[in-house]
Amino acid sequence: MLMRLVMRLMRQISRRRDQGAGRVSGQPDATQLTPDLEANIEGIVHAFGGSSDLVVRRLRAGRSGSVSAAVVHLEGLVDKNLVAQCIIRPVTLMTENLASPSEVLDRLCDALLSVTDVDRIADAHRVALAVAEGLCVVLIDSACTALACAVQGWAQRSPEEPSTEAAVRGPKEGFVESLRTNTSMLRRRIADPRLHIEERRLGRVTRTLVAMVYIRDIARPSVIQEVRSRLDRVDVDSIQESGQLEELIRDAPLSPFPTIARTERPDRIVGALLDGRIAIIVDGTPFVLLAPATFMMYLTTPEDYFELFYSGTLIRFTRLLALGVSLLLPSVYVAVTTFHQEMLPTPLILSIAAQREGIPFPAFVEALIMEVMFELVREAGIRLPRVIGPAISIVGVLVLGDAAIRAGLVSPIMVIVVSATGIASLGTPAFSLAISIRLLRFAFLALGASLGFFGIAVGALALYAHLTALESFGVPYMSPIAPVIDSDLKDTFVRAPWWKMKQRPRSTASYNYTRLGEDSSSKDGGAES
Repeated sequence: MLMRLVMRLMRQISRRRDQGAGRVSGQPDATQLTPDLEANIEGIVHAFGGSSDLVVRRLRAGRSGSVSAAVVHLEGLVDKNLVAQCIIRPVTLMTENLASPSEVLDRLCDALLSVTDVDRIADAHRVALAVAEGLCVVLIDSACTALACAVQGWAQRSPEEPSTEAAVRGPKEGFVESLRTNTSMLRRRIADPRLHIEERRLGRVTRTLVAMVYIRDIARPSVIQEVRSRLDRVDVDSIQESGQLEELIRDAPLSPFPTIARTERPDRIVGALLDGRIAIIVDGTPFVLLAPATFMMYLTTPEDYFELFYSGTLIRFTRLLALGVSLLLPSVYVAVTTFHQEMLPTPLILSIAAQREGIPFPAFVEALIMEVMFELVREAGIRLPRVIGPAISIVGVLVLGDAAIRAGLVSPIMVIVVSATGIASLGTPAFSLAISIRLLRFAFLALGASLGFFGIAVGALALYAHLTALESFGVPYMSPIAPVIDSDLKDTFVRAPWWKMKQRPRSTASYNYTRLGEDSSSKDGGAES
């Protein structure tokens, strides 16, 4: 017992020593800059471990070059032309009439450096972080303050139509991996000073820039504070994609259903912001998060609101039908053929029985085999190169289905059922919801095979109870269906005309509910003419 306690104490001491060593080697010391230029440069070089992409350019400034200076930045993260024209040139050529280092520093900060963002930094740790973030740092000898200049510039992808959310009608540009480009897209569409952007850096190592975007006086203050507090509680080494952040801040982490929506389309984000929701943009990924999310959000697309309301309503009903088919069709088929043959017309049940003659597996095993094979083919089609992926997927499905029927392993009706289920699953606009439905399909298949329609009914009731119990940042997940909000039902199963949707959703918006004036509609004038 004594030896065990001694070993535990030694492990704790070793762990604390390793953590302390990690802090010393991984982060620069939180000390102030010194008047010695070379000591400050040495501190930055030591913080980066002598990295080869760290550029240190020593310069002469002041009258007759009497003041020593240095420009420090990381190669590849700054625009070299901006550094040369807006920083090096003013430091070397425009300070000839200044004698003291303090005058050089003040004049550079106030008048000479022709960049929009210049900050004074006196902390050595913050100086190293500024260089790591892509800023260019100007150091002056005998000055205990550095100037951090925003001259970032790196290669990035230009906005183009999102491949995962193609639209028939609407804007053809999507978000990119640059956070600043993404926020500018939103600013261009919402030219209102109430559009508020809060930025913070998450990740102890990656220090990923994350922006929380909302419209003041429309978004609910309690939801804003909840999102803000959850982001502030994130303590992790790295945030490389918005999916990692989504899993850290979402409600009901064990639920198969997504409680935070994601999209690549700026028009979808704008519509959500105008409804009182909050967008979370992560630098380095084009997928933007939306909170709070409701179930019906995953069954809508932007073109629902760009086409006539007749078309939007019809397409929405089609998606709801596809959702039901993709979830229940295999389980219903197995339940009918196993327990409830009397529910089908006699000619149909005789046709199914004739097709199943000689099949060595029961209907449940047959359906399970076909579903697993379909998922394998779909996953292989996604991972294959785009040039050959679709062709291989189509050929694979045709060859496997035909070979399975000829070998007598599955019946033709089962191939039809699985194919219809797969096609219906593609009708769900949100990939995150489609994944959840694909997982639950196997659960319902097992219930249908073991208990028939009774098992399917019990599973459906349990699923509905789970959905009604979910919340997303304090907003009921099934809102406005459960609880019922009469004024919001005009944009759920149906899409009412724009002149009928005068109020914002009461489940997400603050006190500013009105979004359409009384005289905005031309329906009365058109009727009279």
